[in-house]
Amino acid sequence: MMRHFLFSIALMAAAPLGATAQESSLVTLETRQDSQGWEAVGRLDIRGKGFCTAALIRDRLILTAAHCLYDNDGGLISAERFEFRAGLRDGRAAATRNITRAIAHPDYVHNGEATRPSEVAKDIAVLELDRPIRAVRMRPYLIAQQPLTGDEVGVVSYGRGREDAPSLQEVCSVLGRQTGVIVMTCDVEYGSSGSPVFLMRDGETRIASVVSAMAQVDGRKVALGTSLQGPLSALLTHFAAMGPARPGGTQRLISIGERNDTGAKFISTD
Repeated sequence: MMRHFLFSIALMAAAPLGATAQESSLVTLETRQDSQGWEAVGRLDIRGKGFCTAALIRDRLILTAAHCLYDNDGGLISAERFEFRAGLRDGRAAATRNITRAIAHPDYVHNGEATRPSEVAKDIAVLELDRPIRAVRMRPYLIAQQPLTGDEVGVVSYGRGREDAPSLQEVCSVLGRQTGVIVMTCDVEYGSSGSPVFLMRDGETRIASVVSAMAQVDGRKVALGTSLQGPLSALLTHFAAMGPARPGGTQRLISIGERNDTGAKFISTD
């Protein structure tokens, strides 16, 4: 799933469209060695509809785009129609989990093909897995501080025509930010909704944004993502306030900037 629309944005003068970093192309993660550190990104299958991309942020919680939770008629999709296939590659997943509940940001308003930046800015959701994923090679990702204009980021995604294995774009750029929307040069496609955008800081790889849509800015294809700082904290507070999904369950909130080793690494495209 992926929305594609024209998007009017006043990009900051510090990052004109022609002055971006040397970007890398998409690389298919075909082998276990290629995928090392990225196994906690998976394909989120939606029975009867298609798929999005999602990433593990706690051992029982994945992060994706809120619009992935809605059916073609605008209604919410029931949790039992989702299946998370972590590290899916050539028909085999490192872990497969069903979903017990799916919660969108409390201020997200789904308008189908609406083009409002305010919708993109809240386009995040968390889904609770029926069982935790605790494999050493699939550690949950931590959350980065808000990316800045000019930052180099990377994205791991599934997409139309490459749905059988994840693809990594090691380097793309943040062109600008406006009203909670991150505008990036990352190469995304239908199915890439919910893909984690990674930022490398001080040797750690963290999720800095979630892909919401494709757009056109001055005739150039770009990716739009949600700024996680603020919206994600609000979403997780809302999720925790709903109580455990089953008796005796608990939900620990994520702190922005919390430390943990994920083992994720960018691979060389040279």
